[in-house]
Amino acid sequence: MRFLRSPSGSAYVCITSIMKLKLLAVGNKMPAWVNQGFAEYSKRMPRDMRLELVEVPLGNRSKNSDVRRAMEQETECLFNHIQPRDHVIALEVRGKSWTTERLADNMNQWRQDGNDVVLLVGGPDGLSDACRERAQQLWSLSDLTLPHPIVRVVLSEQLYRAWTITQNHPYHRS
Repeated sequence: MRFLRSPSGSAYVCITSIMKLKLLAVGNKMPAWVNQGFAEYSKRMPRDMRLELVEVPLGNRSKNSDVRRAMEQETECLFNHIQPRDHVIALEVRGKSWTTERLADNMNQWRQDGNDVVLLVGGPDGLSDACRERAQQLWSLSDLTLPHPIVRVVLSEQLYRAWTITQNHPYHRS
């Protein structure tokens, strides 16, 4: 059992379980710097809050292919990695923007709930309606359009930063 201070410092939260953070991302064959960046922040996460990356293949796309069918293929692959009890968050341009402190509060809440967290990153055409409907939260990293490789690195760094806030670690200075 662990007690964590809330980001505001006004309360303590009792944590009793191990939580896994799983980033499900459409696409593979990322540049080395993307894999290195993700790995760097992933290895900094504590054992009781492991960050894992699962890449699913892009749906078949060609000059004359149906984009909707490609997204259905991606959705099927994503759903194969989601358990019924998982808390699903879709990274979505139309989602809510969070501060890092809000992310830390969310992280504490997820841990209290005792479920693993799955973060969905879609392919070149985004996430399907089915993915957005399965998600309990829609999160927008930015109003900017970010390339998917950068999203992986930014997301892993922000998860690490939020965790450091919950630990009163000096990495985050606001």
